[in-house]
Formats: sequence, C-alpha cells, structure tokens
Amino acid sequence: MPPRPQDSSRSPLPSTFQISVPFTSQAPRANWEDPYQEACEEASLLMVHRFLLGEKVGVIPPDDADRDLLALVRWEWIHKYEKDVTLQELADISKMYYEHTPVIEDTVTIERIKELLVAGYPIIVPVAGRDLGNPYFSGEGPWYHMLVITGYDRNEFITNDPGTRRGESYEYAYDVLIAAIHDWTGVKEEIRSGKKRMMILKK
Repeated sequence: MPPRPQDSSRSPLPSTFQISVPFTSQAPRANWEDPYQEACEEASLLMVHRFLLGEKVGVIPPDDADRDLLALVRWEWIHKYEKDVTLQELADISKMYYEHTPVIEDTVTIERIKELLVAGYPIIVPVAGRDLGNPYFSGEGPWYHMLVITGYDRNEFITNDPGTRRGESYEYAYDVLIAAIHDWTGVKEEIRSGKKRMMILKK
C-alpha cells in the first residue's frame, strides 16, 4: 500500500490527474439481460485486471470483454457467489481468479483517493447507483453498483463506469461520488447504510 506521507514532507498533488485504464461496459454487446445487468463488479475487476496486464488505453474489444466476463461469472457461480458481492468478496475473487493482491481501505476521502490515483492505482468503489444521478442509466439506475475511479480534475472524479456504454472517462462531482460510496449490505433498499470502502489491486 502506498504510504501516507507526513504533512511536513507531503508534495502538493497535481490539480488534475488521470490513469489510462481500458474500458468495457458490463454489457459489451449491448445485451442488458442476465447476467450482464448484474455484472458491474466483474466489469470493474476486468478493467483493472487489464490495466495491470499493461493495457492502458481504449475500449476492450467487445468479443474479448464478453468472453472474459462470462468466464468470470461462471467461475463465481461454480464457487457459490451471489450475483451481488461485497467489496471483500470481490477482493477474494480477484485473488483467487486473477491472482492479484487486493488492498481495501476504509478511509474514503477526496484527498486519499487522489493520493492513490497519483501513486498509480485505479480504485474500485461500491456505490448506491441511484445516488449518482447518471442520466445514461436505465430508469432510476441500479440500487447497487460498482465502478472504477481513474482520475480527477478540479471539481470531479473521472471514472470508468461500466453501467453505460458512455461510461469511459465519465465524470462525477467529488461530493456526489463520495456520498454515493457504500458497500453491499445484502439488501438493496439498505444500500445507503453500507460502509464506505474502496479497493486497489496489485499484481
């Protein structure tokens, strides 16, 4: 985990910053039926996995993304995971399936998110999807959702949001995204009571 620098030695963070992370929606072929409508966790994990493999830019080819998502969903089904998983469960999946080293943090602040990004880590966050106000979501949006924070500018976080085909480099205001971050509780209507947590992956 990148260290937290002491105040006396902390270098100012850049005013804008973005990591190039390959993008896929959770429905690469625009089929939003099951399992795709529940595949935001898998799509978020896949994007960061591809980044760790050295892929930095662009959209993951739909056929490749579709194949990889379905393989991961099938593996989860075999291993008795539910359609919705907590951040800790996704961490376990990333370790077993992709052999990455997950690190979960409970200090979810604008400053800490920026520190992790500048250190080179895309960040997976669980959110109350309906609190994001994304106009490209279907209906009110998902109760529970996951996405990847890839950067920030002066007022907004930059994300790869798999919940829409327009989700590459989609921006959310700092306060909107921070307020929406909640881990899965097991009951969709209680998502706003979920803990604020975020996760990075190491090779």
